[in-house]
Amino acid sequence: VQLQASGGGLVQPGGSLRLSCVASGTIFSINATGWYCQAPGKQRELVALIYRGGSRNYVDSVKGRFTISRDNAKNTVYLQMNSLKPEDTAVYYCYLSHGAPSRDAWGQGTQVTVSS
Repeated sequence: VQLQASGGGLVQPGGSLRLSCVASGTIFSINATGWYCQAPGKQRELVALIYRGGSRNYVDSVKGRFTISRDNAKNTVYLQMNSLKPEDTAVYYCYLSHGAPSRDAWGQGTQVTVSS
């Protein structure tokens, strides 16, 4: 499975970005897909996940600002990021869990920088 992320960039505080991640290759039943981020000097952490049944999980710091969605027909997951803050600056990685037993796949990362 290959994951191709896009949509990162430089944005001012309060601005918006939309990340996209397209999955290709042999994909078994998707268990969950979503986004993690890693800021300089910090560990990679969960941002948002969407599960097979459609339920969503967000880290507290992005609730009310970020929205995760997916297009199953396009094998694509999105992250709409609104009201961005400097502390959102990080490399964002898309993630896919599929199959049983579960197999994990990671995208290459896309840089999000929030700065005036």
